[in-house]
Amino acid sequence: MTVSLNESDLASLSPDKVVDARGSACPGPLLEAKKGIGAVGVGSVLEIWSSDPSTKTDIEAWAGKVGHGFLGYAPADGYERVFVRRAK
Repeated sequence: MTVSLNESDLASLSPDKVVDARGSACPGPLLEAKKGIGAVGVGSVLEIWSSDPSTKTDIEAWAGKVGHGFLGYAPADGYERVFVRRAK
């Protein structure tokens, strides 16, 4: 499920966990997200930091496949912040 919040809404989110996968190439950030989602409760937000440009599409596809909410992504200084809400 894709929700896609705008950048100001994403900036105001307070994630329950942040996974730093900067410097990791595909599929590293996706694997870190899969591990990280298990560490947050249902309804909680996981934020993934990644410098790999394919991460946002990989995470969105994975979240849709397994039923989590893809909230969107926001650019940061040299990386992207990707947000997922755990659904189950």
